[in-house]
Amino acid sequence: MHLHDGFLGQRLRVIPRPLVLEAQRNPVLGRLLVTDAGCFPHAAAHGRSRPEGAAETIVMLCADGAGWVSLDEGRPVRVRPGEAVVIPAGTGHRYWADAETPWTIWWMHVTGEDVPGFIGTILADAQPVVPVRDVYSLVQSFEETVAALEEDETAAMLITAAGAAWRTLARIAASRLLGAAATNDRIRDVQLYLRDNLDTAFSVPELAAMADLSASHFSALFRAATGSSVKEYLKRLRSARARELLIGGDLPITAIAAAVGYTDPLYFSRQFRAVNGVSPSRFRERDRSESSPRS
Repeated sequence: MHLHDGFLGQRLRVIPRPLVLEAQRNPVLGRLLVTDAGCFPHAAAHGRSRPEGAAETIVMLCADGAGWVSLDEGRPVRVRPGEAVVIPAGTGHRYWADAETPWTIWWMHVTGEDVPGFIGTILADAQPVVPVRDVYSLVQSFEETVAALEEDETAAMLITAAGAAWRTLARIAASRLLGAAATNDRIRDVQLYLRDNLDTAFSVPELAAMADLSASHFSALFRAATGSSVKEYLKRLRSARARELLIGGDLPITAIAAAVGYTDPLYFSRQFRAVNGVSPSRFRERDRSESSPRS
């Protein structure tokens, strides 16, 4: 028999249903509202079964130990330390702590207009378990959510909890987009190299070799991590650096083009216009004509 709560040292807050209905009419809380949140440390025999699902989306982080989760009576998936679980509202599910090494979990139930967008990103591959890249920050976000609800149930604290919950969902979504650490660290190393060497010419096979990947595999992983091709990513990096140089100094356009990796100033101008909608010279003129100071 599984226990729903009652664990030594647990933290648990549930917002009354009438207050949930009232809060959902708030323009901020209507976008994201935490209805329940808590932490169950070393939760031996913990578990829940909801064949019809919950009214809200459930978000959990396994901080220690292990557990299991199954959606819609599917195959159980093991949940390890540093992994998050996201269960959409209305999705039948079971989850339970491992019998030998019961988990410590942070958890919350959320609802609102912003939630489906997060779910679409987090569950893009239909897997409810997401390895988290920065567990410490995620625990901190969960703790801030619970602490806000522990303080009181005013609109101010509900909004504070919602802000922390938004960061929680954002971090899980980012972890899903970044993917497996070992492979994606190589992609990030290439990204850093590109940023530090904008004046250098690159080819995709050369960059793939840096990551010790085939060109096709590298290109696919790069697009998955950044949302664009290597060529487009590099164009935007160079454009961002060019904007900085145009705003911050008096370098000639030809020098700026060379500084960001373009030997042909006319080609640089076309690439810059493609990103910014104006030529480099027009961008500089427009910036200098603005009356408001930059800060």
